[in-house]
Amino acid sequence: MGLLTKDFERAPCTVEISHKFESLHAHVRFNNGAVIYPGDEVKVHGEEIMAPFGEIVIEDREATIIRASKLEQLWTRLTGDFEVMELCEFSFSEEVTL
Repeated sequence: MGLLTKDFERAPCTVEISHKFESLHAHVRFNNGAVIYPGDEVKVHGEEIMAPFGEIVIEDREATIIRASKLEQLWTRLTGDFEVMELCEFSFSEEVTL
């Protein structure tokens, strides 16, 4: 992997989709032990997975990992904290209402 070039890696994975009242999530676990680093992209191949309400669906798929270039990794590490702060909402007031 160079300063500006990207690498591609294929990996078997397990996709878990939960559509329950207690938990609404989607997780991808790589079966070959692959690790995702800042700036990397993952594309899971196959049809869309729809979990009916109240169920968890687990399927084995194949994914393509697009490794970020060294420059992209550096940029992601430098700007990542600012992007997380966009998700935060702060409010300061003297009165509390419920």
